[in-house]
Amino acid sequence: MALKLILILTLTLTFANADLYEEDNFRRQYLYERSLTVNDLIERQGYPSETHKVTTEDGYILTLHRIPHNRNNDAITRGVVFVMHGLLSSAADWVVLGPHQGLPYLLSDEGYDVWLGNARGNTQSRNHTSLKVKRGAFWQFSWNEIGYYDLPAMIDYVLDFTGEGQLSYVGHSQGTTSFFVMASSRPEYNKKIKSMHALAPVAYMSHMKSPLIRFLVPFANSVDWLTNAIGLHEFLPSTKILIELGAKICKDGSALQPICSNTLFILCGYNPAQLNTTALPAILAHVPAGASTKQVLHYGQLVSSGKFRKYDFGLIKNKQKYGTSVPPAYDLKQVTAPVALHYSDNDWMAHIKDVNKLESELSNVIGKFRILDGKFNHLDFLWGIDAKDLVYSKLISIMNRFA
Repeated sequence: MALKLILILTLTLTFANADLYEEDNFRRQYLYERSLTVNDLIERQGYPSETHKVTTEDGYILTLHRIPHNRNNDAITRGVVFVMHGLLSSAADWVVLGPHQGLPYLLSDEGYDVWLGNARGNTQSRNHTSLKVKRGAFWQFSWNEIGYYDLPAMIDYVLDFTGEGQLSYVGHSQGTTSFFVMASSRPEYNKKIKSMHALAPVAYMSHMKSPLIRFLVPFANSVDWLTNAIGLHEFLPSTKILIELGAKICKDGSALQPICSNTLFILCGYNPAQLNTTALPAILAHVPAGASTKQVLHYGQLVSSGKFRKYDFGLIKNKQKYGTSVPPAYDLKQVTAPVALHYSDNDWMAHIKDVNKLESELSNVIGKFRILDGKFNHLDFLWGIDAKDLVYSKLISIMNRFA
């Protein structure tokens, strides 16, 4: 919860003397962007969209978004691709910037049937067959459950619906972590993957440089009991105070706009050249999308342990759940699907030394591709001005070889 408090205090104190009640064109545009669904974002670009629901083995009801073909209604020639978001994110983040920068549109134009996943707990997937979202029981999961339950359920649904036997997979950040969980814990799913494309891959995190995450690391094991005790189960939900304050200070022309940029940089790396500040209101209309506190704490545990392993519940509960005093590591040798790793020098979350260690343990790496921009950071893979030229063109070229 430290990040949420830091954001709220920073925005509130800095904005104390500003006019919170000014109604201007920016505010109306921001509220309009906020009102748009993922389907709205897609369809306003002239692409068709569909919404699908899938229920996991443990009862979470997830939302899938589909772009079945491009604007010209051209035939699907490359098969199915599944695209998975990162931490505190949702399917909206892939499509908010439009067809010239959004990977799903580029994939659709290339002839793919594009499906966008949403992990349990984000703004698109906040339902369960029996649990209420406001109750702590709903939030008792980390990205381990996203990989073990959510991805298999969504992939099976997509393949069954389309009649395909395999699909291509793209993940960003947590979307790579959860894939490695699935492919190592349920190795039968490797056969369902034509190729996997990992943008800013996160598994090992010993060299992670983000100061805010580093701040949380010493508390990664001890905070769990406290959050359960006081009911802080959701990390950085999309609350009104963050939305309204963020909207005002992040608009173009605001003297306070650097606060938005610096908040992103302190998390993921500094690269103002790739950040389209004009697009910040549209981006922030859908971010953060929410996550469980355990998702964040689990990453903190990876930093402190230096291992890629399951959630650490503490000595007693570990023995009850795993039969050992420490959580077991994920066996990455079980990941036999073809994997392409896309990394950058300035990524504070996915350090090159950690990516190298990940590469050494995977069974079928088809390539490791360094972004040719020394300042390219973790979020630039998603919203970078030059992401199409620096990342997506190469990714699509490699994917086409396996499609």
